Amino acid sequence: MDNAALYKMGYGLYVLTAQHEGRDNGCIINTALQVTSSSPPLGVVTVNKQNHSHDMILASKKCNISMLTVETPFALIQRFGFQSGKTVDKFADYKDVARAENSLLYLTQGTNAYLSFKVTEAFDFGTHTMFKAEITDGAVLGGAESLTYAYYHQHIKPKPQAAPSKGYRCTICGYVYEGEPLPDDFICPICKHGASDFVKIT
Repeated sequence: MDNAALYKMGYGLYVLTAQHEGRDNGCIINTALQVTSSSPPLGVVTVNKQNHSHDMILASKKCNISMLTVETPFALIQRFGFQSGKTVDKFADYKDVARAENSLLYLTQGTNAYLSFKVTEAFDFGTHTMFKAEITDGAVLGGAESLTYAYYHQHIKPKPQAAPSKGYRCTICGYVYEGEPLPDDFICPICKHGASDFVKIT
């Protein structure tokens, strides 16, 4: 299968924020949807189990989503997507935030809206968990166009630099695994995607 075909789907990019035992965390996700317009509206959020925020949501049953825009700098993607909240405080010295009514942070710069989710069910999808939730709050923060996964790859993500002549490159973040062969259970240390998202360098 050509995994690049998946990137043509209408993914957005979001910063998901969570809190547990007084500690804030955030990560980049690309799957958040409104699924009903009931009162309250219902949505789903899908999070990789490798992310520290995943376990925070399981424990607290709530999260916020900040919608990124085409004006989002790559440094913001690096902060929330290329390091782990298990070892780094991603909000250290980061001031462009506010707290929603659910006490969780949301981003105020590089975003055009936020939504608050109250989790009602969790569904196991192997590498990810899909959280079904009530959308309890939200606000429009700006008018910039929402960031899609395709726009990120075409205009924000830096182009790959010269790389080793052998190994495997992650098609998501550009990380290079130098070695033969690439283990089937390999997880990218940067973006947490699996071996299926790597291509052999030729």
